[in-house]
Amino acid sequence: MEKHEDQSLEVLQTEEQIKKKVAILGESISRDYADVDELVLVAVLRGSVYFTVDLSRHLSIPFILDFIGISSYGGGSSGIVRITKDLDVNIAHKHVLMVEDIVDTGLTLNYLLKNLIIRNPVSLKVCTFLDMPGRRIVDVPVDYKGFELPDVFVVGYGLDYHERYRNLLYVAKKDLEK
Repeated sequence: MEKHEDQSLEVLQTEEQIKKKVAILGESISRDYADVDELVLVAVLRGSVYFTVDLSRHLSIPFILDFIGISSYGGGSSGIVRITKDLDVNIAHKHVLMVEDIVDTGLTLNYLLKNLIIRNPVSLKVCTFLDMPGRRIVDVPVDYKGFELPDVFVVGYGLDYHERYRNLLYVAKKDLEK
C-alpha cells in the first residue's frame, strides 16, 4: 500500500478503486429500484456527502435527495445521537435509501433507522461506503456496501479527523499516534 505525503496516512482504497465501486453500486441500486416511481436518497451529514454525490451521478432512476444531520456524543460509538438537521421531505409512502459514509458499531445507524421507520416509508434500506462489521455492537441491515474494512481509523472521501482530510480522493488509514 502506498504512503501519502502525510506519513501518518496509508492508502487503503485508491481513487480509481472508489470510482469503480461507486459505479457498480449505482448500477445495482438503479436495477433494484427500476420499478419505483421515485426514490428518496437520505444522505447522513457530513461524511456521506462526497459518496452520495458521486453515487447519485450513477443512478439511472428518478430520485429526490435530502439530508439528515446528526451529532454523536461519547466519541461517536456510544449510540447517543442528536439530530442537528432533519429531513425536508416527507418520506411517508416513499422508498427510502439512507446513504452512510461508514457503518461500524451500528449504534448510530440503529438510531437513525428507528427514527426514519416511524415516518412510514414504503421501504427503508441502507447503502454505506465503508463497512466495519468487526466493530459491530448492534446488528443493523446494510443492503449495499462499498468496501469492507478491518478495525482501523480511516480518513478521506468524506471521512475526517478533526474536520481534516475529508477532501482526499482516496481512503487512508490514519495512524493517530503520529
